[in-house]
Amino acid sequence: MTSLAYTLADSRTMLRRNLKHQLRYPSLTLMLAGMPIVFLLLFVFVFGGQLGAGLGGHGAGGRAAYLTYVVPGILIITVASAALGTAISVATDMTGGIIDRFRTMAISRGAVLTGHVIGSLLQTLAVLVLILGVSLAIGFRSDASALEWLATAGMLALFALALIWLSAALGMAAKSVETASNTPMFLTLLPFLSSGFVPTASMPAGLRQFAEYNPFTPVTQTVRGLITGGPVATHAIPAIAWSAAIAIVSYLWAVRLYNRRRAATPS
Repeated sequence: MTSLAYTLADSRTMLRRNLKHQLRYPSLTLMLAGMPIVFLLLFVFVFGGQLGAGLGGHGAGGRAAYLTYVVPGILIITVASAALGTAISVATDMTGGIIDRFRTMAISRGAVLTGHVIGSLLQTLAVLVLILGVSLAIGFRSDASALEWLATAGMLALFALALIWLSAALGMAAKSVETASNTPMFLTLLPFLSSGFVPTASMPAGLRQFAEYNPFTPVTQTVRGLITGGPVATHAIPAIAWSAAIAIVSYLWAVRLYNRRRAATPS
């Protein structure tokens, strides 16, 4: 068996381990969906009437217009929220002694992190389906074609992969599980400082410039354009570039930290 085959086999084993953890504690997946659902209902039914009044080109205006506008932002904040759990699970493994056991086995170095990342990605996609179902239940409608929905899924999956690798790296860098639970919290703040909930044109000058260069903005605008029929071309390239850059840098950082922690851990 080749080195690549061993790596894939080990990654599959680590993925199965993480999926079993998720199935054993389904409440954790539901908790990941809880905050985005609360935000969706809060912004649509409490603030939607007022915020939607200023939106143009989104149907009849008011709450219905804001629902159409905010759903892509809710999907993005769902991705950010779901990625936080990766930092905690990685830090738990690194501080709980299980890595010492793995070191005594012939396991590929990258398999442990890969199992965490792919498991979290599958969990994130499941939560996104749930959030989208809730959005449809409260009145969200889309004229997107099957190809546009497929592109939307690809964009969300790529951005989720990037944030999950970043969260894994932050979990590796954390000295304790408690630290790992707090370090990635900025990921849930950045969507609010983007075009996810209000147009950037409505923001003050300084904040508007920050929001326009915030990586969450092009991703949100790309998803919004795909599922609501808006412009996509001007945002898709920056969205893909940001996602790829975050994923590559975070992957290299996480692997480096993992190798250093392995070397520092006594056999």
